[in-house]
Amino acid sequence: LHTTFAQENPSKKIEIVYAGTLTIDNDKYPGATIFNSDQERKVQFRHQGMDIWCDVAVLYQKTNQVKAFGEVFIQQGDSLKMNSEFIEYNGDTKVAIAKENVKLRNEKMTLETQELFFDRNTQEAYYNNFGKITDPDNELTSKTGKYYATTKKNQFTNSVKIVNKDFTVQSQVLDYYHNSGNAYFYGKTTIAGADYKVYCERGYYDTRREQGYFMKNAKIEYDQKTLVGDSLYFDKRRQFASGSNNIFISDTINKTFVKGHYGEIHKAKDSMFITKKALIISLVEKDSLYMHGKRILVTGKNKHRIIRAYPDARIFKSDMQAKCDSIHSNEANGLTQLVGKPVAWTGESQMTGDNIHLIANLKTEQLDSLKVFQNALVIEKDTLGSGYNQVKGKFLYGKFKNNALRQIDFLQNTESIYYVYNDTKELIGINKLSCSHIKLYLDKDQQILQTVFITQPSGNLYPEDKLHINDRKFKEFVWRGDERIPTKEAIFSEEEKQLKPKEIKGMKTPEEIDEAENALSKSTQKTESLPVQNSLKKEK
Repeated sequence: LHTTFAQENPSKKIEIVYAGTLTIDNDKYPGATIFNSDQERKVQFRHQGMDIWCDVAVLYQKTNQVKAFGEVFIQQGDSLKMNSEFIEYNGDTKVAIAKENVKLRNEKMTLETQELFFDRNTQEAYYNNFGKITDPDNELTSKTGKYYATTKKNQFTNSVKIVNKDFTVQSQVLDYYHNSGNAYFYGKTTIAGADYKVYCERGYYDTRREQGYFMKNAKIEYDQKTLVGDSLYFDKRRQFASGSNNIFISDTINKTFVKGHYGEIHKAKDSMFITKKALIISLVEKDSLYMHGKRILVTGKNKHRIIRAYPDARIFKSDMQAKCDSIHSNEANGLTQLVGKPVAWTGESQMTGDNIHLIANLKTEQLDSLKVFQNALVIEKDTLGSGYNQVKGKFLYGKFKNNALRQIDFLQNTESIYYVYNDTKELIGINKLSCSHIKLYLDKDQQILQTVFITQPSGNLYPEDKLHINDRKFKEFVWRGDERIPTKEAIFSEEEKQLKPKEIKGMKTPEEIDEAENALSKSTQKTESLPVQNSLKKEK
């Protein structure tokens, strides 16, 4: 049976293409015509570029509506197809409601649900009671969702989940583009991969490259480290993560924490880099050691890490502070080298020399000893007067006990200038001595408790008025007390303190990101082709 009902504006009316039999049942379907399929073909309707096939159809000519039952199949154009057990379609509003085992297919995408609303005016389909979408890359599920056929985009809300062979995503609100494989997050979201985990409340993720950008309470757990910051970037293929503004990297295995306004983690190279108010904090029992440089680089595996801080490197510990051009710390041998005009303070003493080394005990991880090479000089302000007690030598060796410096030995060409007082704290004179070995003992507060001169000491005790002011200081004397770092907050230079976090402009739109990815892809293809072109030129 081939028929078309003559109606006003026939182009807007549902057209009957084929039906096996035609019946009327006004008790059950008042005002409608019932169409049944036959052994040859299913019932077929057509409306403005969309065809409907089914076993049984009920057509309401006046209201321009049709209800289709039994293995319903819809096709719109060449790409959009849908299967279900039932569909109700309104030709005037161009809205369809499909129920029971609904499958909407568009090229490589399949949407499955039990009830689906499809608006042909906007080319949008949506469900309110759980749906599943699959494409060659991912399986996506949610309680509610919408599909935009024109842009091939899915918008999910409420209990969203992406399952990929390499990772899973759980989110509150998520947009997914099938052409690019990009997912955009607008609520609490967790991405869990084989060796990484990401949390954010705003961001996007390229599910094909495992690459993304995350904002708003963003956190990445990667390479046994946790990275947080105002904006984070992750690239699984490059084994790379980075962050900008208020960066904090925690490495609990190595008991270290890193802060700054820009940071990178390179898993393949076992390294991390931090700059812009860079700070690394190492836990040393109850007392933390703070290290700063304009740039900090950490390389190597656990127990074999090397930390480099440069330039304008600084150290703060409650009982010791230091400054120099650069710091090189080797975890494998416990050696920390202070290079380039180094100065260290402990208690009221200032230490200088060409190079200063700090050595840690590898078992206890506490400071064990200190060495100063060439031009070692210790200066301590005379607490009862205006002078300075000084001891110098070619080399200096210090010994720590419970992380506190308790003994200092000066070797070769040692000399001292020391202010001597009686029991009533009256100045007796200024002692100038020289010998081959001077030993200092410090108390628990790291004040000089005793000075011992070893091997033929020689010198004099001069009354204050008998020793010229120029002879009261060694020629190497430079007091740098105003450079001392009083607190961990003061570890930054004035220049570093002025550094402000870079303004985060926010997420790019999906269209901008897709455009950038396409440009990068074309650039990569062009670059990869250059060696071939060059080789052809050589052959010519």
